[in-house]
Amino acid sequence: MKVVDSLKDISSQSFSLTIGNFDGVHLGHQEILKTIKDHASSKSQKLVVMTFVPHPVQILSPRSNFLINSYAQRRSYLRDIGVDYLIEVDFNRDLSTMGPAEFMDEYIFCNSGIKDFFLGHDFAFGSNKSGDHNFIEEYCKNKNIEIHILKKFIKNSLHKSISSSSIRDAIGEGNVKQANIMLGREFMLSGTVVKGVGRGKQMGVPTANMGYEKTRKIPARGVYTTQIIVDDQLWQSITNVGFNPTFNDENEIFVETHILDFDNDIYGQEIEVYFINKVRDEKKFSSVNELISQIHEDISSVRKYFERN
Repeated sequence: MKVVDSLKDISSQSFSLTIGNFDGVHLGHQEILKTIKDHASSKSQKLVVMTFVPHPVQILSPRSNFLINSYAQRRSYLRDIGVDYLIEVDFNRDLSTMGPAEFMDEYIFCNSGIKDFFLGHDFAFGSNKSGDHNFIEEYCKNKNIEIHILKKFIKNSLHKSISSSSIRDAIGEGNVKQANIMLGREFMLSGTVVKGVGRGKQMGVPTANMGYEKTRKIPARGVYTTQIIVDDQLWQSITNVGFNPTFNDENEIFVETHILDFDNDIYGQEIEVYFINKVRDEKKFSSVNELISQIHEDISSVRKYFERN
């Protein structure tokens, strides 16, 4: 997959194009992109995906605790699906106020290679979302471009449509198990191991404290069964997400992972933490000894999970 800034950078004579944020690259996105890939391959076309960096929300209504995946992870997931070209358009205030006709002329018709244009069922873009399906079909009718409207994707086991917002809701509620079903993989956070206050080590349960991007969506406060990748090796682990209320640390949310049967010093290293399910909610304990006892119960519970699975 080649990452470029504009359709002008694509030399292919014929391609299929789709546009979207693709945050999470969830099962719905995967189904759509595989459908387009099959279509493009049958016509000897390349699959081109146009997306935005940063996510439009970060310009229109900046917020933390939002993105399901990092931009680097999104690239990796799209590459795995078989996208040939990924266009990462610089999203800014000027672009957010651009009318749909101007956007089409500047960003789409700058390359005559587009033969098929695939639109999501709820696709709309441009100022005030005025560039809907009807606009696109009307604007392209004399351009020899075939327009395809994709159906809403529904995961039968959930009996509901899958969207990035529904996945964010599930993660925010701590229901990572349901989020994982919709993602088609385990929800993951990545970052560098940073120094904490060292309480875990003092209690005999050392943890890796992750420094993460604040724009990333964080699971609800609590304890989770997880797996962690360190130095390209996968380890069983248990992760606490929260404020450490027993010690009255309420300035920021920590993501701290205890790696089972592991005692290496990994400060400064990059790690990836994969969330499997929630063990319990965050709780304030009356004493450190009570906290230590609960931690060991949690670890025992996680060990039993991995023994069963």
